[in-house]
Amino acid sequence: MRHFDFLNAADRQRLFFRAPEHFTASADPTLLAVALGATLYSPASRPELASDIAACAAAGVVSQVVCLEDAIADVEVAAAEQNVLAQLREYARTGATGPLVFVRVRAPEQIRMIVAGLGEDARILTGFVLPKFTDDNGTAYLEAVVEASTRIGRRLLVMPVLESQEIIYAESRLGALFGVRQLLDKYRDYILAVRIGATDLSAAYGLRRSRDLTVYDVRMLADVIADVVNVFARADGTGYAVTGPVWEYFSATERMFKPQLRDTPFVEHSEPRLRAELIAGDLDGLIREVALDRANGLIGKTVIHPTHVAAVHALSVVTHEEFADATDILGTFAGGGVASSTYRNKMNESKPHAAWARSTVLRARAFGVAQEGISFVDLLGASLHQ
Repeated sequence: MRHFDFLNAADRQRLFFRAPEHFTASADPTLLAVALGATLYSPASRPELASDIAACAAAGVVSQVVCLEDAIADVEVAAAEQNVLAQLREYARTGATGPLVFVRVRAPEQIRMIVAGLGEDARILTGFVLPKFTDDNGTAYLEAVVEASTRIGRRLLVMPVLESQEIIYAESRLGALFGVRQLLDKYRDYILAVRIGATDLSAAYGLRRSRDLTVYDVRMLADVIADVVNVFARADGTGYAVTGPVWEYFSATERMFKPQLRDTPFVEHSEPRLRAELIAGDLDGLIREVALDRANGLIGKTVIHPTHVAAVHALSVVTHEEFADATDILGTFAGGGVASSTYRNKMNESKPHAAWARSTVLRARAFGVAQEGISFVDLLGASLHQ
């Protein structure tokens, strides 16, 4: 797999100073966590799931979750389980090596059932998403994953979702978060990333953000995100990758607020029509939220429609300026000190900025580095107009 692999060679050369790297599901989990990008959720009940996965992979989806939990009704579970087995077997037998496929389960027993049911076709599985994860129910999930990994002779990776009421209630939040972290530390080799379930967390207070607002405008959610990052995303070697919460809008209706994209970047890059397309599809809100995710220590994004993917990935590419700063910090004066940036517009301080530089170089491996003068507008335009 490789991000932007659908671009032709000429476009990749035009857009990238350093192209994204190829990777497989067996790559270092630290790189895989960054490379998740826009993780697309699909209901397990979809009758053409194998075809959907193939089509999404061809369009640039690198990580996909097949959901047996909230995406399907309770009465559909038994049929959806059989559909997942049939569809994943069908897809596995195409010989495809991507995308990274995860199954979101309802109970630990489903982990054992899916791995046993797939048999040799379990090679298509990267791992599982574990919903409403707490330190009380988490051990059963994680032990089921360890058992399944032993059965197939390969490590399966998991992404626990923090979305229980204990996480959003002020009186229990920190205790719940530290309890989960202590449990995950015991199974660190199996943990790919920690996900935040913004929809379930909002439900505890009857909240739902509109397409005009980001999760950071909803104070309840913003406070939870800050605490999750504080507990799980530390850059001292003890942390985990934490992914951005779901963006759940994909069609335009009447808007209350002005669009959240400035004209200038699109005019400067000769893409005024692209701005109109993004606004019509409500993707301007997604773009703003992804930028705020990055600023607040989150990587990647949960999405529910293929149209979201290109925007998340275009914003994940490291700019030429970011890469110049990162390599200067890690190379030219790595021993300490302060220097003006190559672009002469900021101060680069070696020791305080070193962790940021390392994460930027890792993101560059997964998503590449843009050519000087290339912005997310160019990358998004090339992705959408294939």
